[in-house]
Amino acid sequence: MSRGGRRLPRRQRVAAYAVILRGEDILLSRLSPMVTSDEVWSLPGGGLDHGEDPRAAVVREVREETGLEVTVGETARVFSHHGRRTWRGRQVDAHALRIVYDGWVAADAPAPQTQEVGGTTSEAAWKPLAGVLDGSVPTVPLVRDALAVHRVERVQRVSAYALIRRGDEVLLTRNSVHGPRPGQWSLPGGGVEFGESPRETVVREVREETGLQCRVGGLLAVDDITLTGTAPSGRHEEFHGIHLIFAATVPDGAEPFSTELGGTTDAAAWVGLADIAAGTVPIRDVVRTALARLAG
Repeated sequence: MSRGGRRLPRRQRVAAYAVILRGEDILLSRLSPMVTSDEVWSLPGGGLDHGEDPRAAVVREVREETGLEVTVGETARVFSHHGRRTWRGRQVDAHALRIVYDGWVAADAPAPQTQEVGGTTSEAAWKPLAGVLDGSVPTVPLVRDALAVHRVERVQRVSAYALIRRGDEVLLTRNSVHGPRPGQWSLPGGGVEFGESPRETVVREVREETGLQCRVGGLLAVDDITLTGTAPSGRHEEFHGIHLIFAATVPDGAEPFSTELGGTTDAAAWVGLADIAAGTVPIRDVVRTALARLAG
């Protein structure tokens, strides 16, 4: 009600946003001077057009505000705000419904750049998550409200690997920028697909990553890791990997070559055990586990 007892016009708005994390940063959009003269940052997103799916609205708004292509998760949280006396060019009784999704952009995405001209966003940037939480990065209340209930996606993956030796050398593959720990060397192998036996996985992955056909032997060891970080897809995840390590052989004289294009492997090679022991070749833990089992 207004002071004179008259009912204020009612305005309801439905908007969709995304929490997009990368490492220790969060992607935010700065409100333009047409909204506020102060420095205030918000989650990328905005109002739904008539008949528009909320997830499609997030994709559109993130593209307009940041210039980036976002993948939107399936689940969301809804926040409701009732401002009984809100200025929208005039005083109104405003009700805002805000749908907040988990979102992610490609790990190698370019720096954000606002595409809007004369809109409500003046710039977009990756801002330190710690600064948002301690208040040194000024944000609208929605940002901290969303982060307070945000849960990192949990992913569990079973992978199968091959330990293939040739004298005092071992066959390894190097992680590309699209994989975890770029530049580190690992055993050839990867995720077990649905309905696939682990030994079939080893044969397929060795062929894909090294170009070689292998024969799989017995199970040497089972290893696992837990880490939180940016997945190859760009999504911020809490990851639990279970590694099955098999002995395997390839034909005498076989030389590896990387056959993946745009994948998680960018090189394959025979690597000397002495170089690994000297620490001159950066390796993944799964390599250490396999070699330790052999030594034992």
